[in-house]
Amino acid sequence: MDLLPAFSRRSFVRLGVSAAAASTIAGLGARAHAEPSKPGGRDEDPWRGLKMGIASYSLSKLPLDAAIAAIQQVGVGYVSIKEAHLPLKSSAKQRKDVVQKFRDAGIIPLSCGNISMSNDESEIRNAFEYARDAGIPTIVCKPTRESLPVLDKMVKEFDIKIAIHNHGPEDKVWPSPYDPWEAIQSFDERIGLCIDVGHTARCGVDPAEAIRKCSARLYDVHLKDLSVIEVKSRVCEVGRGVLDIRAILQALLDQKFARLVGLEYEKDMNAPVPGIAESIGYMRGVLSGMKRA
Repeated sequence: MDLLPAFSRRSFVRLGVSAAAASTIAGLGARAHAEPSKPGGRDEDPWRGLKMGIASYSLSKLPLDAAIAAIQQVGVGYVSIKEAHLPLKSSAKQRKDVVQKFRDAGIIPLSCGNISMSNDESEIRNAFEYARDAGIPTIVCKPTRESLPVLDKMVKEFDIKIAIHNHGPEDKVWPSPYDPWEAIQSFDERIGLCIDVGHTARCGVDPAEAIRKCSARLYDVHLKDLSVIEVKSRVCEVGRGVLDIRAILQALLDQKFARLVGLEYEKDMNAPVPGIAESIGYMRGVLSGMKRA
């Protein structure tokens, strides 16, 4: 498996990335509403129909209002809300109010999480009530295998999807996307996956191939880059690492992926906006030379 993109392809995009990133940091805030990441695949859509957004875990050390402002600044229109910005132990009103803040800023919440779930029905029910109250269609989660029957009941009751997140070699339950993929086949189709491309690569699995193979139940994506592919490899700005970002994006375009593609930036957590902006600028540059199927 070759996860390293060709130098010519990377260098082609990299030629404009430094300028794009600088522009993103300085000025994308002014264009956040003019050019949101929206569906349609039209020429004026820089994301080719992908719902490009941010996993708000990337901004978890920023308070809510600052996190919303940062998402506006980098010019994307979708978010996956992490508990740091909307606590699980919150009232229905608090949940609605937080989501309305995102919406008022032109940012649509498409998922929440990652939420760890034990085999406790009351705990699982609270997570579904949380998503229901917030009007969020998908819960990104890390359940136990034993909880799958309870989750099957809950997705039917609430009509909310779950996306099981794989966490790489250290995860003894869901290391690779293929682990939940195999486990969920006998359950309701609303039980699906969130593929984390970095953790997937660390397992020795090609992220683009996993996206294609699991497309029928792929409900969320965490997109990132790695400085090197090892068990303990570090996250870096997208475009500076070794993952084949173009192949990953092409796999999503080919299936007309209509759910969140969320950048999860886990570097420089105290000051993440420049790295997030550079990563968004890089992906926008890559997509500028690609077509949706």
